[in-house]
Amino acid sequence: MASLTFSIAPVAPFRLDVTAWVLRRRAENTLDRWDGRTYRRALLLDGVPAELAATDEGSAARPRLSVAVSGRRLPEDAQRLAGVALDRMLGLSCALDEFYRATAGDAVLGPVVQRFRGLKPTVYPTVFEALVNAIACQQMTLTFGIRLLNRLSETCGRPIGLGEGSPRTFPEPEDVLALGPERLRALQFSRAKARALLELSAAIVEKKIVLDALAELDDAAAVSRLNTLRGVGRWTAEYVLLRGLRRLRVFPCDDVGARNNLGRLLGSKEKLSYDAARCIVDRWRPFAGLVYFHLLVDRLASRDPALMPIAGSHTAAGRSAVGSVASCSG
Repeated sequence: MASLTFSIAPVAPFRLDVTAWVLRRRAENTLDRWDGRTYRRALLLDGVPAELAATDEGSAARPRLSVAVSGRRLPEDAQRLAGVALDRMLGLSCALDEFYRATAGDAVLGPVVQRFRGLKPTVYPTVFEALVNAIACQQMTLTFGIRLLNRLSETCGRPIGLGEGSPRTFPEPEDVLALGPERLRALQFSRAKARALLELSAAIVEKKIVLDALAELDDAAAVSRLNTLRGVGRWTAEYVLLRGLRRLRVFPCDDVGARNNLGRLLGSKEKLSYDAARCIVDRWRPFAGLVYFHLLVDRLASRDPALMPIAGSHTAAGRSAVGSVASCSG
């Protein structure tokens, strides 16, 4: 196995633990692995399977990551490619000073932001992976959706090494296309999801759509383009804008989990509608996507106390904002 090591100094403040969990989301995730100190992920570097391991060697105020890259072989510019990939996924170069200033005096959101200070806005390694994540997790629990993604990667992802159980990359479009509908159904993808994944993969392979070109479009145009794909509606498109393109002004208000997290923050006993949630998060634009990430981690921490220290509930502070919820949804 070939290997190399180097270090990265992320823009401070930075916390690898909470940032890694935004990608991981559930302990069942076998792609994004976290052992309490090191984040590991198998990726293609210029078409070559490799494993990246980023270890936290600093503090939130003075962050430093030690990075190890390994594989059967590595491309000549593996260090640069690995650095670019980690920067993209973990948001290492994102400066959030304006967000911290904007929320410092916010009685509702401020305590959550302060608690997770150093959380960076993550994105998936590719827009394709963001789309597949969204399609897999539609209309089901996140836990089961992640299990589907695990099965997909274990079936057709590219292995880092030769041994059984070697970490695998997330599949490329041609890998998914080669499975066909029956094998996807055997992995427990529904007929509709299998068809959506196969049509998406075929469109990419046949160059009928170039997902990276979405970065050149404004939000409305990108959503419109995404909506031409089978299985992609408003939630999926907004999710991809945030988690595939890092459009931090976007809060996917059709995400039921995100709306529930927002309702908990506000201490609302009623389920929020799309319009009500959008009205609420408008007060935090252009940082609505950062609000989404912080509420996600806050919920993860409440589900798994071992993840990080649990601070006091923010519900009491949130109740003062419920009046604004009523005015938005009325």
